[in-house]
Amino acid sequence: MAEPDRAAQGERGEALAAEFLRRNGLTILRRNCRSRWGEIDLLAREGDAVVFVEVKTRASERWGLPEDAVTPAKRFKLGLTARALCDHFRLWDRPLRFDVVAVRVGPDGASEVRHFRDAFPLRLKPSGRRPA
Repeated sequence: MAEPDRAAQGERGEALAAEFLRRNGLTILRRNCRSRWGEIDLLAREGDAVVFVEVKTRASERWGLPEDAVTPAKRFKLGLTARALCDHFRLWDRPLRFDVVAVRVGPDGASEVRHFRDAFPLRLKPSGRRPA
């Protein structure tokens, strides 16, 4: 029974993050972009830059801060997914970056959104594969 609540919390966090980013000048291009490697929560644009956004939502700090959940292993998977998306959408000629949006949702429904621009280094290279 906890899974649906967790999924709903994640969806709410993504919606709050998308709205926050829109209000701060980013254009949301796609949500939940999937590849065989994983998923990018939000694909956005800021000026000429393409921004891969990982959203982490927490209701408490019991398991740490939301941004702490973007571990090195998670970053690696995000990199593989971003590379696949760059191949598929032909994004290699654009500036690229990874952002993290941390959302805390309180029991009273109040929320706090923090945006970490350029949250970790981008080390992407084209895969050499043609898009499907």
